[in-house]
Amino acid sequence: MTSSHTQGRGRAAKSAARATENETLTAAGRAGFVARGIVYVLIGLLSIRIAVGNGGGQADRQGALHEIAAQPFGKAMLWALVVGFAAMALWRGARAVLTRGPRRKASSRVLDGGRAVFYGSVCWGTAAYAAGGGQGSSGNTQSQDWTASALKLPYGQVLVGAAGCLLIGIGTVLAVRAALRRFLRQLDTGTMSHRTKQIVTALGVGGGVARGVVFAAAGIFILVAAIRFDPHEAKGADATLRSFAQTPVGPWLLVAIAIGLILFGVFSFASARWRRL
Repeated sequence: MTSSHTQGRGRAAKSAARATENETLTAAGRAGFVARGIVYVLIGLLSIRIAVGNGGGQADRQGALHEIAAQPFGKAMLWALVVGFAAMALWRGARAVLTRGPRRKASSRVLDGGRAVFYGSVCWGTAAYAAGGGQGSSGNTQSQDWTASALKLPYGQVLVGAAGCLLIGIGTVLAVRAALRRFLRQLDTGTMSHRTKQIVTALGVGGGVARGVVFAAAGIFILVAAIRFDPHEAKGADATLRSFAQTPVGPWLLVAIAIGLILFGVFSFASARWRRL
């Protein structure tokens, strides 16, 4: 009896600890999606300002952080973003390491691991910006510096070209998956009303396609930099977005992409609410 009682208490303690762990990771994931949404909405708004000629801020993460820092309590908001991105990195890392089951293929775990590293770097960059009072080079400069350093390596041209092709592939996959509404599989649509599901679907499709287009365009510029062996051809998010305004369509294409990025930001907020975590 004593042994059975002890084993029962041990199982109950493990179940309670597992439940607490799941609640912590769920809260981390939701905080991460909120942080991602804020940045995308701000980048979209900055892009619209550029398209209509009302402002010269950077339409990238650095520009979004600058906008936040300029607001009342901006410093506190920046550190809240740091926490959010750290939470996202924690959640992605936990999915890569801890999650088991037949649906969790090795490729999915590797993808989550890569996302954990990415959000970890975003968290670090945001923390550095918050601590340094907004110091740091732009995304365009960072992209060109990375490309220049990579081109100096043995087979550097091939390496940069492969990175460009990878980014093009990622952007294409993001856009196609959004157009096919694959994201609905990750949402708890059963708790949504019909109208809410329609709105969230529209946000996911429009936002996801726009996000994929930006990724693919940035990849094209990196590929061109490799082909021409010119690091100045590489562009960060800001220069990539500005390039849409230089097409025959004019600034209207940039406005369309900007609206899409805002939609993706709002979709991130919806993910924080309805994502199965």
